[in-house]
Amino acid sequence: MPAKAADKRRKGQGAPSGGKAGKAGKAGHKKRDEDISETGEDDLAARAVVRSPDQLRLTEAELKVEVTRTLTADNPHIPRNIVRFSFKERAYKLVDDMDQTAIHLTLDGYLIHKDSDEGRRQSIRSSTEAEQAPVEEEEAPVEPPVEASAEATEEAETKDEEPTEEAEAAEEGGRAEAAEAAGAEAAEAAEAEEPPPPKKPEKKLANQFNFIERGSTTYKYPLREKGLQTDPAPFETFSANVNQWCIYDAYMEELERIEKAKEKEKAKPVAGKKEEMKTGRKLSYVEPPHTDSLSKVAKAAKIAERMVNLNTFDDIAQDFKYFEDASDEYRGQEGTLLPLWKFQYEKTKKLAVTAISWNPKYKDLFAVGYGSYDFMKQGHGMLLVYTLKNPSFPEYSFSSESGIMCLDFHSDHPHLLAVGFYDGNVAIYNLKKASSQPSYKSSAKSGKHTEPVWQVKWQKDDADNNSNFFSVSSDGRIVSWTLVKNELVHMDVIKLSADGTAMQGPEGLQLQMLGSGTSFDFHKKIDYLFLVGTEEGKIYKCSKSYSNQFLDVFEAHHMAVDSVSWNPFHLKVFISCSSDWTVKIWDHTIKTPMFVYDLSTAVGDVAWSPYSSTVFAAVTTDGQAHVFDLNVNKVEPLCTQLVVTRKKNKTTHVQFNPVHPIIAVGDERGLITCLKLSPNLRKKPKEKKGQEVKKGPEVEIAKLEKLLSLVRGPGSKEEK
Repeated sequence: MPAKAADKRRKGQGAPSGGKAGKAGKAGHKKRDEDISETGEDDLAARAVVRSPDQLRLTEAELKVEVTRTLTADNPHIPRNIVRFSFKERAYKLVDDMDQTAIHLTLDGYLIHKDSDEGRRQSIRSSTEAEQAPVEEEEAPVEPPVEASAEATEEAETKDEEPTEEAEAAEEGGRAEAAEAAGAEAAEAAEAEEPPPPKKPEKKLANQFNFIERGSTTYKYPLREKGLQTDPAPFETFSANVNQWCIYDAYMEELERIEKAKEKEKAKPVAGKKEEMKTGRKLSYVEPPHTDSLSKVAKAAKIAERMVNLNTFDDIAQDFKYFEDASDEYRGQEGTLLPLWKFQYEKTKKLAVTAISWNPKYKDLFAVGYGSYDFMKQGHGMLLVYTLKNPSFPEYSFSSESGIMCLDFHSDHPHLLAVGFYDGNVAIYNLKKASSQPSYKSSAKSGKHTEPVWQVKWQKDDADNNSNFFSVSSDGRIVSWTLVKNELVHMDVIKLSADGTAMQGPEGLQLQMLGSGTSFDFHKKIDYLFLVGTEEGKIYKCSKSYSNQFLDVFEAHHMAVDSVSWNPFHLKVFISCSSDWTVKIWDHTIKTPMFVYDLSTAVGDVAWSPYSSTVFAAVTTDGQAHVFDLNVNKVEPLCTQLVVTRKKNKTTHVQFNPVHPIIAVGDERGLITCLKLSPNLRKKPKEKKGQEVKKGPEVEIAKLEKLLSLVRGPGSKEEK
């Protein structure tokens, strides 16, 4: 068999490895390995000697340390601070989700999809070309398979090369060679007789995928570069030393510039009037908007000032928010007042605090009026609006020619502030307008008072939705002021007449003297009912419907009534204080006081608390503040504390904050002090096991009514 002979020959070729030749081969290989090992050691020694001078030298221990590196899919070179404008929120927003893909290579392809229009056209074109091919190619004679002839020639070659070892193998090989030689001669003869067929054109194989090739016709524009060189921008080095005088001169120049601009603005309308007189036509003049350089940074400066104040007064803010006097547990019923912020303005140090009013909407905002109670030392006045967030400087400041005696915030429009002056005028300031002058002000023509206005109070809007407020003055008139368009319209509600004070006039005429009103307050529920305190010490219960008659008269005090106020919870109770050293609590249906407290010095002001019907505070001219709680102690105050430390200084006014447990106290030196009430001064009823503590105005009314029922006489009747 030829296959077996070939295998034997292959085995015979590998046999010399066991003879002498094999030994010689082994010796040669061994010698070659020794030479290579020697040359390798020499190369290693040479490599070990040569080192880079900046190569880091590590010890064996450091070399054996494994350093773990974690590869992530995030792109380390991606920018982290990309900002895009958000049209929805109208602000620039940081882009968080950035694309992490890093592109290393892009190629423009020229393949088209097989199912597309262009692909179908090309496939149709190629099929038509195949059909138009000559039919002769299909009828061409069938040639013997190339693979069979190739195998035959290969076997012949192997047989020629292989030496014969055995007789049977030689005979079989000779027979095969003879047969193959005869076949080869016959094939050569056939080829010589027939001409060779024409070569078949190579057909391009169609793409087996869904895409076919198409030449790209996209024109690529050549790259162009354009460079431009400009001259460097000119620069100049400037340096100067700045001291206080330079800063002062700069401010003075700025003030002069502002004054000149104002003079130019005033001069322009005058020139316009002259032209109107000449031409007889009215010329419209539009004032140019005056932009001050300081106003541009006002908002930023205000924010910076607020931040500095928060850091400066942080300890006081912490006490205001969280501090509770733990020593109240050992004082029994007594309490204390913790001093917090102090508000003082440089221009008001010589003026007295004449009024305090908290804003009904913004609970940290309060207005302070400054003037003088000494009629021999009357001068200018000031209106300041402070916030608890900035004790160092007022939020708004207004100056007036006459001293301010009273003020009041509107409950529905917290930007409107009614003010009464010492010269008898009343005015309304609008905090929304950036103007130093009041939006509305009375005058001699519009019915101003002839003597100081001691109190003003806002009332509900009238039937035409016009805002209105009331004022009381020493001239005996109580006037209603209404805001109609751009003016104040006045109407006298009542005139106070002093009984038994008729003067003998010329020719025997009897002149009726008017009483002097010092304070008043409107009922919280009954709109038409109000109380008026006078200099004679009387308290009149009046009605808006009766202008010539009082509903009732209380012989309250022996000196001027400094303050009168209705209880915020109980509809029948009011409180009054006077310079005759007393504070009295009344039931308006009974002519005698329910409670009388003698504080041993003149009482400047008294105020009810907004959280309890039985708590009130009073300030006296000796600089002390007194806090009472009738539910705890009906005889003595729970706290009497010195607020003003300087001699010859008096406390003038006190007001409770509508939400927070603090009071604001003013004195004659223009200082406002905020004090926090300790837990004993704002006690709430204790919770009993299994019972819920009732809350609300009904509970406060019942609490005060219970106290009044103990004081009222058995024969007294309540008027409902």
